[in-house]
Amino acid sequence: MEGRDAMREEHEIELKEFQKDYLARITSKYDLPDMGKAIRCLIDYAIEMEDHEVEIFKLERCHSCD
Repeated sequence: MEGRDAMREEHEIELKEFQKDYLARITSKYDLPDMGKAIRCLIDYAIEMEDHEVEIFKLERCHSCD
């Protein structure tokens, strides 16, 4: 299976503390099963908003630049 029908896989990602806190708040606020679901929602939104890809990914947002 490919695309949206594919089985989920676990992936390790690096997050800053404020990002983890945000995901935890969103997970609780919207009664999501876990932070992975919150991340998948954000990714699905970005996919659906393809016309706004530059705004989402190219615009630099430096909350704590590396």
